[in-house]
Amino acid sequence: MIRAVPNVAAMAPYALADLGPAGSVSLAQNESAFGPSPMALKAGEAALAGAALYPDPDWSELRAAIAEVHGLDASRILCGAGSMELIGCLIRAFAGPGDEVLGTDHGYLFVATACLQAGVGYVKAAEQDLTVSVDALLAKITSRTRIAFLCNPGNPTGTRIPNAEILRLREALPAGVLLVVDQAYGEFDDQDPAPVFALAGRDDTVVLRTFSKAYALAGARAGWGLFPEEIGREARKLLNPNNVSAVSQAMAAAAMRDGAHMREFAAKTAAIRNAFAERLATAGYRIPPSHTNFVLIPFAGAEAARAADARLRAAGLLMRGMGGYGLGQCLRATVVAPEHMDRAAEILAAFREEGHDR
Repeated sequence: MIRAVPNVAAMAPYALADLGPAGSVSLAQNESAFGPSPMALKAGEAALAGAALYPDPDWSELRAAIAEVHGLDASRILCGAGSMELIGCLIRAFAGPGDEVLGTDHGYLFVATACLQAGVGYVKAAEQDLTVSVDALLAKITSRTRIAFLCNPGNPTGTRIPNAEILRLREALPAGVLLVVDQAYGEFDDQDPAPVFALAGRDDTVVLRTFSKAYALAGARAGWGLFPEEIGREARKLLNPNNVSAVSQAMAAAAMRDGAHMREFAAKTAAIRNAFAERLATAGYRIPPSHTNFVLIPFAGAEAARAADARLRAAGLLMRGMGGYGLGQCLRATVVAPEHMDRAAEILAAFREEGHDR
């Protein structure tokens, strides 16, 4: 029998959301509650005419759009099939067996998966009140640490730390440790991104972003990162040279240039999120502050979370269980249309009033 290499054989498949039966409403995937920019749809349709050709391996127009909007050097931008591809390439390029990658207790789970794929150790630092602690991260640094991953704002917690803390982390990390700042939800964070982007001007920090969330292009699979020259050169060796389709590149470039559309719907998303969180807080739930397009809902324990999930599913509303993140007592609710958020809030308020979450 042909067997996989040991580290792959020992892995469980990456856990995807259970989308339930047809007709269910998914609050499980952290997708956008609103559609893409009309400019992006028009650009994608036009790009279909060139489907017989391979996509631009240098993502020229997409990189130009990103650089134009954010005031960045296009030559230091790499694009991937979502930021997940870039995460995997960074780990494979800069860590190997015997090395360690450092994350946090409730950091983005794909980082741990990418470490398993590469046979790299994954170490977690404690969070404080579901929020990253820079001091806890620094306390976990060893001679084997090669990469430190920071998701800010965090998934699945929704919490964030100030940019000043990210800068403090970079200054305190050893020179040989690569810092990767994952800002998949950065467009929902009202902090100025410039100080974090500036870190990539060093030779030891990468900043990642995606079009899957605020730009409503999860199905297009387009992400990007700002890389120091040498780090980018090595990571690019591991990217598929035709990784982002021509249609996706065209849609992402147009979406990036339609900042007004993104900002409008990010604000609408935040308003729906805040109203939902306030209703749950009024019902007695302790909701951590979210700077993303989702809300983390803690219950009294894992049994209560499962019971609430069953109640919601009976109504055709599917949230995401957080057991894989060590948060079995929580559900994560992606922001969707207001009427569905209202119904979910009604069900959860009744669930608590009935004494099921005590």
